[in-house]
Amino acid sequence: MKWNWFRIGVIAVAGVTGITLLAAIGISGAYAFLAPSLPTSADMKNVELAVPLRVYTRSGQLIAQIGEQRRIPVTYAEIPATVRNAFLAAEDDRFFRHHGIDYAGVLRATAVNLFTGNRAQGASTITMQVARNMFLTQRREWRRKLQEVFLTWRMEREFSKEQILALYLNVIFFGQRSYGIAAAAETYFGKPLDALTVGEAALLAGIPKAPTDTNPIASPQRARERRSYVLRRMHELRFIDDAQLAAANAEPVSGKLNAPLNDVDAPYVAEMARLELVRRFGEAAQNAGYRVFTTIDPRLQAAANRALRLGLLEYDRRRGWRGPTAKVALPADRAPAALDALLVPYERLGNIDPALVIAVAERSADVHVKGLGRVTIPWDGLAWARPVTGDDLRGPAPKRASEVLAPGDVVYVVTDGKRTAQLVQVPEAQGALVALDPDDGAIAALIGGFDYYAYKFNRVVQASRQPGSGFKPFLYSAALENGFTAASVILDAPIVMDDPSSETSWRPENSSGEFSGPTRLREALVRSRNLVSIRILRDIGIRTLIDYAVRFGFSRASMPDDLTLALGTLQATPLDVATGFAAFANGGYKIEPYYIDRIEDAAGKIVYRAEPKVVCTECGAPATEIAAPPLDVPGPLQAAGALRGGIDLLPASRVAERIVSAPNAYIMDDIMGDVIRRGTGRRANVLNRSDIAGKTGTTNDAKDAWFNGFNRDLVATVWVGYDQERSLGAGEEGSRTAVPIWVHFMREALKALPQHTRPRPPGVIELPISRETGRLAPADDPDAVTELFMVDHLPGGEAGTTPGAPASIDNAQASEPLF
Repeated sequence: MKWNWFRIGVIAVAGVTGITLLAAIGISGAYAFLAPSLPTSADMKNVELAVPLRVYTRSGQLIAQIGEQRRIPVTYAEIPATVRNAFLAAEDDRFFRHHGIDYAGVLRATAVNLFTGNRAQGASTITMQVARNMFLTQRREWRRKLQEVFLTWRMEREFSKEQILALYLNVIFFGQRSYGIAAAAETYFGKPLDALTVGEAALLAGIPKAPTDTNPIASPQRARERRSYVLRRMHELRFIDDAQLAAANAEPVSGKLNAPLNDVDAPYVAEMARLELVRRFGEAAQNAGYRVFTTIDPRLQAAANRALRLGLLEYDRRRGWRGPTAKVALPADRAPAALDALLVPYERLGNIDPALVIAVAERSADVHVKGLGRVTIPWDGLAWARPVTGDDLRGPAPKRASEVLAPGDVVYVVTDGKRTAQLVQVPEAQGALVALDPDDGAIAALIGGFDYYAYKFNRVVQASRQPGSGFKPFLYSAALENGFTAASVILDAPIVMDDPSSETSWRPENSSGEFSGPTRLREALVRSRNLVSIRILRDIGIRTLIDYAVRFGFSRASMPDDLTLALGTLQATPLDVATGFAAFANGGYKIEPYYIDRIEDAAGKIVYRAEPKVVCTECGAPATEIAAPPLDVPGPLQAAGALRGGIDLLPASRVAERIVSAPNAYIMDDIMGDVIRRGTGRRANVLNRSDIAGKTGTTNDAKDAWFNGFNRDLVATVWVGYDQERSLGAGEEGSRTAVPIWVHFMREALKALPQHTRPRPPGVIELPISRETGRLAPADDPDAVTELFMVDHLPGGEAGTTPGAPASIDNAQASEPLF
């Protein structure tokens, strides 16, 4: 018996040894066979995650994340302990005790799979999941499983446990295009990681097992069940106590999808940055971790958003109430969740929220605002809603709330955060606002429409419209260069011009329908007299004006070769117009607008930096030493284009070109100051500033309304109109429709800046003139006024003639070809 047991023992030992040797040989052979297909240690350490493009303001505030995957890489230290514990409880509670493979888990999974007859039960550790997700396929086959085992061993040797866990939490998929724990926190809760509750952390930890089916957007019930399991495991592992378990289980599960957490609302700028990045580096750059730093000032961008949206809502109110967006049947259950469910098809647009009318009183209404709850619309928020009865026609003002709203109406409102709201409607008209630094063209704020997500057309750079009277300053500046003065007298009277090709006549009029007779050039621009402008253009010549306007950046091909050009019938975008006006703001220099300050790759290396041309009035030599503010210096309007980092040399290639003489630019600035002080832009006087100037613009039938205004520090252009061109309505023109938007914006933009009046340059003198004739007045003339002149373009004396007023343009009944 003893011998038999001895032989059995020897055979058993020999068998185990043999099997072990065979297994070792097999594993070694398998490793030798599969090793070439595995990433090397260097490959693993240099792995690059698919990180979306991120767009920032100049000061580093996030504007947008753009890419196929939402991902925000975080370090181990940035992941709260509660979040780490939730994932350990859900996926691998022995993670810090095993060496990559949990043998107890393998035995357990093997037993379950043998008894059930399938391979549904897995034993993957967190390290194995990282290996699979980052370097291998998801196919269930023995070859891939062996690769996973070998790669797991390699990773455990090369990385610390903390590095592996952080890598895992950065690469796993959470559904809804979200990769990594930080992106998932934003997607499902609209929060950063450090703001997650225990229940939210547990819910996220439950998603990776089946991300498509158990995320709260796809299935709130399954997400809740999976959360309960994770919370129970956290409790068993003593990560949370009884009170935390109960509180976390009681947290509601929301099916709301949240947008990325951005610091600044500038989606039009983000899309411009994306297009430029793709143009420079190709489509793949969108997911390569590039960071684009724009020239946007976050404070001014917020002001632009608010100003344009409020201005469009104010205009829309004047046009009347078009009725509710939709009607729905109110549920018996008036719980907030049930009401929110009815509003799912309706999204927030700009600054207005969808709401459901739930009760109507005599002179008020209660509505449920999506995501906010019950608020009241008082009578002052309803009384404006006169019904639209036809084109440019409105019915009588309502006398009770029931004439405007009824229970079940889906409407839009603006809320004040204090449970009251104003009834509004989605504007049919659109608008654009762009503001830039006149010294180098850096765009400080840009909004291309009421809501980017409703219609991505960027009207700042894509909408070519007629600037109307907003083009007249370029004509009048050209006139000053060609013999006219601000005192030149031109006849404001009817004019008829024949068009031989069509046997018709062109009979232009002033917008007021009135005529002023002999009018000084300054007054003609202040009051935007069309007939004076046509006579000026006829005198200096169409080609002269076209050549002159090209200096400011306007396209030669966009300008008609006829006298209608005097009324601004060229095609130009709001950015084109703002760029042109910058020359008047900066004293006569041409700048090129830009919106990208620099681009960094995923490693933080600067791969592009803007080198704009800069206005430098002291630059007379090929290279001039200038002082420039460092990049990170904050300010109401950060210097955007000067060389940064202290004292540096400004090469000749960086000096902006002078396109208008300093005296000309100064006089035009002064005349456009009068446009605001007492002309068509006088609504801007509410700003109580003496250093602002500008010009309104309105096209035929009021299809476009503009205001282009500036001071020495900032230029801003506002446009309002319909995408499908039609009239804005009776009484709607630049002074009424666009100026208030500009005022809303500039009130915020300039509030921290002192008055900045440009000093009078050499070559400009002030002389007394006659109001009527524009000629020099005697010193004792009590009715004389002072006027500015360029020293080489002085007015005539009493016996002289006024430059720019030949007899031909004094003939009110002249009949000349239009073309």
